[in-house]
Amino acid sequence: MRLGLFIMMIAAGAVLTFATDWELEAVDLDLVGLILMAVGFLGTAVYTSVLRRRRIVVPPVAPTTTHDRHGLL
Repeated sequence: MRLGLFIMMIAAGAVLTFATDWELEAVDLDLVGLILMAVGFLGTAVYTSVLRRRRIVVPPVAPTTTHDRHGLL
C-alpha cells in the first residue's frame, strides 16, 4: 500500500460522507465514508512515520589527502 492509496481512501470517504445523498437500506453510506476517511488518515500517519524511520542520514565524508615520501602531494 502506498501513500496514494491512503489519499484516495480519504477522498472517497469524503465524497461518500459529504457529497452524496444516496440511501441504502442495509448500509449507512455516511458511516462508511467516515470509516474510509479514518483508515486513510491512520494509514497516512503510519506510512509517513515508517518512511521517516527508513531514511538514513549519512554525514558527508571529509576528503582524504595522500602524501608521498617527501611530504608533498
